[in-house]
Amino acid sequence: MDFGQRVLVLRRRRIAVRLEWRSVLACAVLALAVAGMAVLALMTGSYQLSAGQVVSALTGGQTGLVHDIVVQWRLPRVAAALVFGASLGVSGAVFQSLLRNPLAEPGIIGFSQGSYTGALIVILVVNGTYWQLVGGALLGGMATAVAVYLLAYRRGVQGFRLIVVGIGISAMLGSLNTWLILKADLKVAMAAAAWGAGSLNGVSWHKVLIGGACIAVLLLLAAVLSRPMRQLELGDEAAAAQGVRVAPARLGLIAVGVALTATVTAASGPITFISLLAPQIARRIARTAGITLAPAAFVGALLCLAADYLAQHAAPTPLPVGIITVVLGGGYLGWLLFTEARRRL
Repeated sequence: MDFGQRVLVLRRRRIAVRLEWRSVLACAVLALAVAGMAVLALMTGSYQLSAGQVVSALTGGQTGLVHDIVVQWRLPRVAAALVFGASLGVSGAVFQSLLRNPLAEPGIIGFSQGSYTGALIVILVVNGTYWQLVGGALLGGMATAVAVYLLAYRRGVQGFRLIVVGIGISAMLGSLNTWLILKADLKVAMAAAAWGAGSLNGVSWHKVLIGGACIAVLLLLAAVLSRPMRQLELGDEAAAAQGVRVAPARLGLIAVGVALTATVTAASGPITFISLLAPQIARRIARTAGITLAPAAFVGALLCLAADYLAQHAAPTPLPVGIITVVLGGGYLGWLLFTEARRRL
């Protein structure tokens, strides 16, 4: 069968996987860029290191101070940026594919804000552990997703209606979050507000390993659901004609997308706009017909790592990574709205 471009087919017994060569090449290039950015982040700091020292420390050739700086102090932050960025990139790809709209991302349609609300209640009321934060963020995100879905449902769900409803729900939850912080104890409120800006400060190996394990399982589920996701882009009727169980597939994808966002929110606070940027940049790099998950994951990891590097070293004082992503994402959102308006004139 001619797919219009060169493809790579991997077969193992009854399982066959079809990969587009351009996507494979794009992922390889992006992986090299991510590795280079990671080494640069590990080199840079108040104690400067060379690339050779970083590589030696990662491979076990360094001991003492250099090993502690690279492996114990800097590597958890870099690993968190890579894992959380990939998670956000895939989450954005899922929602943009489902709704067939480049504006569809967890932050804009309210799911990130719902996860933040759930985690914020755990912080201010329970002062809970990391697992309780994950549970609160997941419950908040899922509850918001159900509310948005039900309010947007009119003989089916249209992407534009869901986005408009999600923006309204997000604004309401933002007001609720502000009220919760204002009513809290001063020290707790200051810590919650700083965490709410989206920051990788204080991320430990404990959070990276737990969050990474959860995200790995969710990414595997997203990969399993990637084929029905692409078929749903053709419309519900066409997907059903190809054997896709539309409602379970859509609900499964929404659950995975919300869970990916909630896990990141619980560990680092809401890091916005990476879910908006990564799928569209990946689509332009790979030149695929629709949204694909693997390039979006690599672009998300690269964006999060680069934004955190700028937040730590480009400003006079270190900033939360969420501030940098808001600046980048806000500029992209303005450009996207401008180009869409010109296209309709």
